[in-house]
Amino acid sequence: MAEFQDLVKIMEKLRSPGGCPWDREQTHSSLREYLLEETCEVLEKIDEDDREGLKEELGDLLLQIVFHAQIAKENGDFTIHDVIDAICEKLIRRHPHVFGNEKAKTPEDVSVKWHQIKEKEGKVGSESILQGVPRTLPSLHRCYKLTKRAARVGFDWERVEQIFDKLSEEKEELLAAIEEGDRERIEDEVGDLLFVTANIARFLGVNPELALAKTNRKFEERFNYIEKNLNKNGESLEEASLERMEELWRRAKEEEEKRK
Repeated sequence: MAEFQDLVKIMEKLRSPGGCPWDREQTHSSLREYLLEETCEVLEKIDEDDREGLKEELGDLLLQIVFHAQIAKENGDFTIHDVIDAICEKLIRRHPHVFGNEKAKTPEDVSVKWHQIKEKEGKVGSESILQGVPRTLPSLHRCYKLTKRAARVGFDWERVEQIFDKLSEEKEELLAAIEEGDRERIEDEVGDLLFVTANIARFLGVNPELALAKTNRKFEERFNYIEKNLNKNGESLEEASLERMEELWRRAKEEEEKRK
């Protein structure tokens, strides 16, 4: 069975003068899109509960890490061993309740301790408590992370009903912008509406990114049901009426309920 070092050696060969021309010309920047793609594919297999697919996609993601480490080694920056050393040291340092004498009985205790350790490391709050939330995160997930940080210091609603009041306020402002026909203001108000909706999810202990991903999959499955049934009956999407599609949508929901 192959070992981790075998993968490292394969990548060294691919990047060598006698290796692969495509691999040899890659940089950290040129690989950025592939790292993102492979991460998304891993998440998709987790969502689908596809264990065999997850195994394959984790391998593709691991390849990206080894690829970046090899480029860094060639540039004289660091090696894959430095990467491993750094994460091992960090895990031990941030788990004193496992590798030291401190106590943490609940996940909440661990979260508090983790944050305290990051503060000591200078990883959090040196300029802002919001510092360190990557701007490259999907916007919905970044909203969740930003407001979760702010809530940690008390900048939050007391009751979920207050957020619904804010949602109603934002809805009215969006309707006013639509009536005015101001495209820039409409975009701003749509953003505000989404932001408040994400806060409702966070306040209720739901990650809005995961919730929306689940709804997207549900929509896709139901719409696929519509397409398949129309096709089976010799009908086309373009010719089907809205009423016909809504009928099939309801049937898709009913079949979902039966499978639960």
